[in-house]
Amino acid sequence: MIPIRSDGKLVKDESAIVAATPYIMPHRYDAMNMCTEYADMDILRAYIQQKRKEGVRISYMALIMAAYHQAYLENPKLNRFIMNKRIYQRNHFCVSFVMLKKRADGTPDETTLKVYFEPDDDIFAVNQKVEQVIADNTGAQQENGADKFANAVFTVPPLASFVVGLARVLDRHGMLPRKIIEISPFHTSLFITNLASINTTHIFHHTYEFGTTSVFVCMGKPIMDYIHGNYQKKLLPLSCVMDERICGGVEYAQFWVCFNRYLKHPELLERQQKKTEEAAT
Repeated sequence: MIPIRSDGKLVKDESAIVAATPYIMPHRYDAMNMCTEYADMDILRAYIQQKRKEGVRISYMALIMAAYHQAYLENPKLNRFIMNKRIYQRNHFCVSFVMLKKRADGTPDETTLKVYFEPDDDIFAVNQKVEQVIADNTGAQQENGADKFANAVFTVPPLASFVVGLARVLDRHGMLPRKIIEISPFHTSLFITNLASINTTHIFHHTYEFGTTSVFVCMGKPIMDYIHGNYQKKLLPLSCVMDERICGGVEYAQFWVCFNRYLKHPELLERQQKKTEEAAT
Protein backbone atom coordinates (compact mmCIF):
# COMPACT_ATOMS: atom_id res chain seq x y z
CA MET A 1 0.00 0.00 0.00
CA ILE A 2 1.39 3.40 -1.04
CA PRO A 3 1.40 5.79 1.94
CA ILE A 4 -0.55 9.06 1.88
CA ARG A 5 1.75 11.76 3.20
CA SER A 6 0.71 14.97 4.93
CA ASP A 7 3.38 17.01 3.13
CA GLY A 8 3.11 15.80 -0.45
CA LYS A 9 1.26 13.95 -3.16
CA LEU A 10 2.62 10.91 -4.99
CA VAL A 11 3.70 11.66 -8.57
CA LYS A 12 2.22 9.08 -10.91
CA ASP A 13 2.72 10.58 -14.38
CA GLU A 14 6.50 10.96 -14.52
CA SER A 15 8.57 9.49 -17.34
CA ALA A 16 9.93 5.98 -16.90
CA ILE A 17 13.56 7.06 -16.69
CA VAL A 18 12.88 9.65 -13.96
CA ALA A 19 10.64 7.23 -12.04
CA ALA A 20 13.41 4.61 -12.19
CA THR A 21 16.23 6.79 -10.83
CA PRO A 22 15.28 6.39 -7.11
CA TYR A 23 15.71 2.63 -7.55
CA ILE A 24 19.06 3.06 -9.28
CA MET A 25 20.19 5.67 -6.74
CA PRO A 26 18.29 4.86 -3.53
CA HIS A 27 20.09 7.43 -1.36
CA ARG A 28 20.15 11.20 -1.61
CA TYR A 29 23.93 11.24 -1.41
CA ASP A 30 24.01 8.94 -4.46
CA ALA A 31 22.14 11.52 -6.51
CA MET A 32 23.82 14.80 -5.56
CA ASN A 33 24.57 17.07 -8.51
CA MET A 34 26.51 20.25 -7.83
CA CYS A 35 26.96 23.57 -9.56
CA THR A 36 27.82 27.17 -8.71
CA GLU A 37 25.82 30.15 -9.92
CA TYR A 38 27.15 33.70 -9.63
CA ALA A 39 24.89 36.66 -8.90
CA ASP A 40 26.01 40.14 -9.89
CA MET A 41 26.53 41.99 -6.60
CA ASP A 42 26.30 45.40 -8.31
CA ILE A 43 22.76 44.60 -9.47
CA LEU A 44 21.66 43.20 -6.11
CA ARG A 45 23.25 46.05 -4.14
CA ALA A 46 21.71 48.70 -6.39
CA TYR A 47 18.28 47.18 -5.94
CA ILE A 48 18.67 46.89 -2.16
CA GLN A 49 19.91 50.48 -1.92
CA GLN A 50 17.01 51.74 -4.03
CA LYS A 51 14.48 49.96 -1.81
CA ARG A 52 16.20 51.37 1.27
CA LYS A 53 15.69 54.89 -0.12
CA GLU A 54 12.01 53.98 -0.42
CA GLY A 55 11.95 52.95 3.24
CA VAL A 56 12.18 49.17 2.80
CA ARG A 57 15.18 47.21 4.10
CA ILE A 58 15.69 44.02 2.09
CA SER A 59 18.41 41.48 2.88
CA TYR A 60 20.48 39.60 0.32
CA MET A 61 19.19 36.29 1.69
CA ALA A 62 15.56 37.37 1.33
CA LEU A 63 16.32 38.44 -2.24
CA ILE A 64 17.80 35.02 -3.05
CA MET A 65 14.82 33.27 -1.42
CA ALA A 66 12.34 35.39 -3.38
CA ALA A 67 14.11 34.68 -6.67
CA TYR A 68 14.17 30.96 -5.92
CA HIS A 69 10.51 30.98 -4.86
CA GLN A 70 9.36 32.72 -8.04
CA ALA A 71 11.49 30.44 -10.24
CA TYR A 72 9.96 27.41 -8.50
CA LEU A 73 6.44 28.72 -9.18
CA GLU A 74 7.29 28.67 -12.88
CA ASN A 75 8.99 25.27 -12.54
CA PRO A 76 7.02 23.38 -9.84
CA LYS A 77 8.94 20.11 -10.22
CA LEU A 78 11.76 21.68 -8.21
CA ASN A 79 9.51 21.32 -5.15
CA ARG A 80 9.53 17.54 -5.26
CA PHE A 81 11.21 15.08 -2.94
CA ILE A 82 12.05 11.39 -2.81
CA MET A 83 10.90 9.13 -0.02
CA ASN A 84 11.15 5.33 -0.01
CA LYS A 85 12.08 5.34 -3.73
CA ARG A 86 8.93 7.26 -4.67
CA ILE A 87 8.61 10.78 -6.03
CA TYR A 88 6.30 13.23 -4.22
CA GLN A 89 5.16 16.74 -5.12
CA ARG A 90 5.28 18.87 -2.00
CA ASN A 91 1.96 20.55 -1.14
CA HIS A 92 3.58 23.70 0.26
CA PHE A 93 6.76 25.73 -0.17
CA CYS A 94 9.12 26.42 2.72
CA VAL A 95 12.74 27.38 3.30
CA SER A 96 15.01 26.36 6.17
CA PHE A 97 18.02 28.44 7.15
CA VAL A 98 20.46 28.84 10.01
CA MET A 99 20.50 31.94 12.20
CA LEU A 100 23.37 32.93 14.48
CA LYS A 101 22.43 34.08 17.96
CA LYS A 102 24.13 34.52 21.33
CA ARG A 103 23.64 32.53 24.48
CA ALA A 104 23.08 34.21 27.83
CA ASP A 105 26.84 34.11 28.51
CA GLY A 106 27.60 35.85 25.20
CA THR A 107 28.98 32.82 23.32
CA PRO A 108 27.75 32.31 19.74
CA ASP A 109 25.06 29.74 19.05
CA GLU A 110 23.01 28.58 16.09
CA THR A 111 19.35 27.84 15.56
CA THR A 112 17.59 26.59 12.46
CA LEU A 113 14.52 28.48 11.29
CA LYS A 114 11.82 27.58 8.82
CA VAL A 115 9.57 29.96 6.91
CA TYR A 116 6.58 29.19 4.68
CA PHE A 117 5.74 31.13 1.51
CA GLU A 118 2.48 31.40 -0.42
CA PRO A 119 2.18 31.58 -4.23
CA ASP A 120 1.20 35.27 -4.08
CA ASP A 121 4.19 36.29 -1.95
CA ASP A 122 6.38 38.83 -3.72
CA ILE A 123 9.78 40.11 -2.59
CA PHE A 124 8.22 42.34 0.06
CA ALA A 125 6.12 39.54 1.56
CA VAL A 126 9.10 37.17 1.50
CA ASN A 127 11.33 39.75 3.16
CA GLN A 128 8.72 40.53 5.83
CA LYS A 129 8.26 36.84 6.69
CA VAL A 130 12.01 36.28 6.94
CA GLU A 131 12.44 39.35 9.16
CA GLN A 132 9.53 38.26 11.36
CA VAL A 133 10.78 34.71 11.94
CA ILE A 134 14.25 36.09 12.76
CA ALA A 135 12.77 38.62 15.19
CA ASP A 136 10.70 35.91 16.85
CA ASN A 137 13.84 33.84 17.48
CA THR A 138 16.28 36.56 18.46
CA GLY A 139 17.46 36.52 22.05
CA ALA A 140 19.18 34.01 24.27
CA GLN A 141 15.91 32.82 25.84
CA GLN A 142 13.96 32.39 22.59
CA GLU A 143 13.45 28.80 21.47
CA ASN A 144 11.48 27.58 18.45
CA GLY A 145 9.81 24.21 18.10
CA ALA A 146 12.90 22.57 16.64
CA ASP A 147 15.06 23.85 19.52
CA LYS A 148 12.64 22.61 22.16
CA PHE A 149 12.36 19.19 20.51
CA ALA A 150 16.15 18.88 20.20
CA ASN A 151 16.73 19.92 23.81
CA ALA A 152 14.19 17.38 25.01
CA VAL A 153 15.52 14.48 22.96
CA PHE A 154 19.23 14.89 22.27
CA THR A 155 20.39 15.40 25.84
CA VAL A 156 20.00 11.63 26.34
CA PRO A 157 21.99 9.78 23.59
CA PRO A 158 20.10 6.45 23.79
CA LEU A 159 16.79 8.30 23.57
CA ALA A 160 18.07 10.35 20.62
CA SER A 161 19.07 7.22 18.69
CA PHE A 162 15.68 5.65 19.31
CA VAL A 163 13.70 8.78 18.38
CA VAL A 164 15.65 9.45 15.17
CA GLY A 165 15.43 5.78 14.16
CA LEU A 166 11.70 5.75 14.80
CA ALA A 167 11.25 9.00 12.87
CA ARG A 168 13.08 7.52 9.88
CA VAL A 169 10.79 4.49 9.83
CA LEU A 170 7.63 6.56 10.24
CA ASP A 171 8.76 9.02 7.57
CA ARG A 172 9.56 6.23 5.14
CA HIS A 173 6.03 4.89 5.46
CA GLY A 174 4.26 8.24 5.45
CA MET A 175 3.35 8.07 9.13
CA LEU A 176 5.50 10.84 10.57
CA PRO A 177 3.14 13.25 12.37
CA ARG A 178 2.42 16.52 10.61
CA LYS A 179 3.56 18.56 13.61
CA ILE A 180 7.01 16.91 13.48
CA ILE A 181 7.29 17.65 9.75
CA GLU A 182 6.25 21.27 10.36
CA ILE A 183 9.05 21.94 12.85
CA SER A 184 11.71 19.77 11.19
CA PRO A 185 14.22 21.90 9.23
CA PHE A 186 15.14 18.78 7.24
CA HIS A 187 11.65 18.54 5.69
CA THR A 188 11.89 21.56 3.43
CA SER A 189 11.68 22.74 -0.16
CA LEU A 190 15.03 24.53 0.10
CA PHE A 191 17.77 24.70 2.70
CA ILE A 192 19.93 27.81 2.44
CA THR A 193 22.91 29.01 4.42
CA ASN A 194 24.73 32.35 4.30
CA LEU A 195 28.43 31.77 4.88
CA ALA A 196 29.15 35.29 3.66
CA SER A 197 27.77 36.49 7.01
CA ILE A 198 30.74 34.83 8.74
CA ASN A 199 33.21 35.85 6.02
CA THR A 200 33.59 32.30 4.70
CA THR A 201 33.85 31.07 1.15
CA HIS A 202 31.07 29.04 -0.45
CA ILE A 203 30.96 25.27 -0.06
CA PHE A 204 28.94 22.45 -1.56
CA HIS A 205 26.79 21.48 1.40
CA HIS A 206 25.33 17.98 1.38
CA THR A 207 21.61 17.38 1.20
CA TYR A 208 20.43 15.43 4.23
CA GLU A 209 19.53 11.77 3.97
CA PHE A 210 17.11 12.35 6.83
CA GLY A 211 14.04 14.31 5.79
CA THR A 212 13.06 15.57 2.35
CA THR A 213 15.55 18.31 1.44
CA SER A 214 16.14 18.14 -2.32
CA VAL A 215 18.11 21.37 -2.86
CA PHE A 216 20.74 23.08 -0.68
CA VAL A 217 22.05 26.53 -1.60
CA CYS A 218 25.09 28.09 0.06
CA MET A 219 25.79 31.83 -0.22
CA GLY A 220 29.53 32.41 -0.02
CA LYS A 221 31.81 35.39 0.54
CA PRO A 222 31.69 37.69 -2.54
CA ILE A 223 34.54 37.31 -5.00
CA MET A 224 36.10 39.65 -7.53
CA ASP A 225 35.64 38.91 -11.20
CA TYR A 226 38.72 39.78 -13.23
CA ILE A 227 39.18 39.84 -16.99
CA HIS A 228 42.76 40.19 -18.26
CA GLY A 229 43.84 41.32 -14.81
CA ASN A 230 41.35 44.18 -14.60
CA TYR A 231 38.58 44.26 -12.03
CA GLN A 232 35.16 43.97 -13.66
CA LYS A 233 32.57 43.29 -10.96
CA LYS A 234 31.92 41.65 -7.61
CA LEU A 235 30.05 38.33 -7.70
CA LEU A 236 28.04 36.49 -5.05
CA PRO A 237 28.74 32.75 -5.40
CA LEU A 238 25.78 30.43 -4.84
CA SER A 239 26.85 26.81 -4.50
CA CYS A 240 23.96 24.47 -5.19
CA VAL A 241 23.59 20.77 -4.38
CA MET A 242 20.56 19.10 -5.94
CA ASP A 243 18.87 15.72 -5.83
CA GLU A 244 18.84 14.81 -9.51
CA ARG A 245 16.07 12.23 -9.03
CA ILE A 246 13.18 14.67 -8.56
CA CYS A 247 12.99 15.69 -12.24
CA GLY A 248 14.83 15.62 -15.55
CA GLY A 249 17.76 17.75 -16.62
CA VAL A 250 15.55 19.88 -18.87
CA GLU A 251 13.40 20.99 -15.91
CA TYR A 252 16.49 21.83 -13.88
CA ALA A 253 17.93 23.85 -16.77
CA GLN A 254 14.68 25.79 -17.19
CA PHE A 255 14.59 26.50 -13.48
CA TRP A 256 18.10 27.94 -13.39
CA VAL A 257 17.34 30.15 -16.38
CA CYS A 258 14.37 31.60 -14.46
CA PHE A 259 16.35 31.91 -11.23
CA ASN A 260 19.14 33.83 -12.94
CA ARG A 261 16.65 36.09 -14.71
CA TYR A 262 15.23 37.23 -11.36
CA LEU A 263 18.71 37.76 -9.94
CA LYS A 264 19.56 39.98 -12.92
CA HIS A 265 16.21 41.79 -12.77
CA PRO A 266 15.08 41.74 -9.11
CA GLU A 267 12.42 44.36 -9.84
CA LEU A 268 10.44 41.55 -11.48
CA LEU A 269 9.96 40.08 -8.01
CA GLU A 270 7.65 42.97 -7.11
CA ARG A 271 4.79 41.47 -9.13
CA GLN A 272 2.24 41.46 -6.27
CA GLN A 273 2.77 45.14 -5.49
CA LYS A 274 2.45 45.96 -9.19
CA LYS A 275 -0.81 44.01 -9.37
CA THR A 276 -2.12 46.04 -6.41
CA GLU A 277 -1.08 49.32 -8.03
CA GLU A 278 -2.65 48.32 -11.35
CA ALA A 279 -5.89 47.37 -9.58
CA ALA A 280 -5.93 50.71 -7.76
CA THR A 281 -5.60 52.64 -11.02
